[in-house]
Amino acid sequence: MTRRLLALICALVPMALSAQTIYRCTEAGGGVLISNTRVHNNCQAIVSEERNTVPAPRAPAARAASNPTPADFPRVQQDTQRSRDADRRHILEQELAGEQRKLDQARKELAEREAASGGLERAAPYRDRVAQHERNLQALQRELANLR
Repeated sequence: MTRRLLALICALVPMALSAQTIYRCTEAGGGVLISNTRVHNNCQAIVSEERNTVPAPRAPAARAASNPTPADFPRVQQDTQRSRDADRRHILEQELAGEQRKLDQARKELAEREAASGGLERAAPYRDRVAQHERNLQALQRELANLR
């Protein structure tokens, strides 16, 4: 009897967690069947819970409308911002030129190493250095393209 009760409890716990109707059906031979569907008229609902569905929260309509910029918020003058943008562009162009020189030097060193060693694996650090400078150049070019 305790085994049947334990089996019943073990069967009911996961089913109860799934939040659906669980039926206990007594068969003609006296056996007990636990099911999530009504098998015949001798079935009794043991656990019956309606599934609770919660609608997703609505997205805020417009952030700007719900959170306007305060009137006393500090603003940068247009000519000051242009000056800052020009300084940034100048700095990025200098970095781009320096990175191009470093890439040219790394390619030259790679060519020398490959010629001296016959293209063996000893040139791998030189290839890595060239690849790194190429990635740096691409990143700087993206930054320059993103400027207004």
